[in-house]
Amino acid sequence: MATAKLALEDGTVFTGMAFGARGEVDGEVVFNTSMTGYQEILTDPSYHGQIVAMTYPQIGNYGVNQEDAESRKPWVRGLVVRELSPRVSNFRADGSLEAYLERNGIVGMEGVDTRALVRLTRERGALKGILSTEDLNDARLVARAQSSPGLIGRDLAREVMPAGASTWDRGLDRTFRMAAGPGEIASGEHCPHVVALDFGMKWNIPRHLVDIGCKVTVVPGSTGPDEILDYKPDGIFISNGPGDPRPLSEATSTLRILIRKAAESRGIPIFGICLGHQLLGQAFGAQTFKLKFGHRGANHPVRNQTTGKVEITTQNHGFAVDPSTLPSDVLASHVNLNDQTLEGLRHTRLPVFSVQYHPEASAGPHDSAYLFDEFRQLIRESA
Repeated sequence: MATAKLALEDGTVFTGMAFGARGEVDGEVVFNTSMTGYQEILTDPSYHGQIVAMTYPQIGNYGVNQEDAESRKPWVRGLVVRELSPRVSNFRADGSLEAYLERNGIVGMEGVDTRALVRLTRERGALKGILSTEDLNDARLVARAQSSPGLIGRDLAREVMPAGASTWDRGLDRTFRMAAGPGEIASGEHCPHVVALDFGMKWNIPRHLVDIGCKVTVVPGSTGPDEILDYKPDGIFISNGPGDPRPLSEATSTLRILIRKAAESRGIPIFGICLGHQLLGQAFGAQTFKLKFGHRGANHPVRNQTTGKVEITTQNHGFAVDPSTLPSDVLASHVNLNDQTLEGLRHTRLPVFSVQYHPEASAGPHDSAYLFDEFRQLIRESA
């Protein structure tokens, strides 16, 4: 097998064996603690610009399939694992992880001490890196890692959002389906129209929206407020997406206008997830900041401040909203129990709320799926 190297901006170099595509890529090196769901991770547009290291020791044992993709292609810059499984064993698999990466041009590296890599990242924070199967000179790779652009200040969402509007009509066709709740559609009830702003949206989000009985129109995150309102939405959804929310000033301005319009009119409910949560925070006047190494995995405990219940959540974000900068009419609705960072916000008067984590996650727990029903109930109440 060919040699591969991962060089970090602090001068550390890891050597392993290449799999997947050959080449050289740069990106922010992050880790994910999930035991399963590597295909969902690879195809989550929120990972655009990042080299992902999986902490679970063996990856690839159940292969890949078309159904588990969260977007049209993988978006990670590279994948680092301790061991690539030599065997694919699952009745749903239609190919191996290695062949999938090679077909999609994603560079992979195995045989790495991922525990050492994660400890380094936790101590020093997320680092810029170069993953290469071509130039194996340590000094040159470190220099290129140091000069790579990183994530801060870049509008990565524009590189992953769709070019135009579309209608989404596919619901959840999975073993798991949400239990009937407050969002259940009664016979003869109006089918609400949700406009989803796509900044790099995972496909399982519109699946959930359809599953609670909504007609869904997906528009690029760059769409202006007047065009959004021209669709006459009953609800507005703000999606996840990659990178730093601070450069997305136009999107923040759009949300500020939509919130004001909602307050002036019949009150269009707005629901945001992940980057959508951060953008709503900015629209309310709050500040966002970069976390040391971010939250990525399927086992993060979050407390619902209203009910006191703890949810085990799936997360993928490197930035967060500073709760001390929230205005007095916006409450912190959810808190991360690992580091006390803000995981949700809710306006006290308007039907606007958001969460930092992923309630739609197909690779993780489903403790938070009730949020889609809450969104549906707000739409019903505002009609």
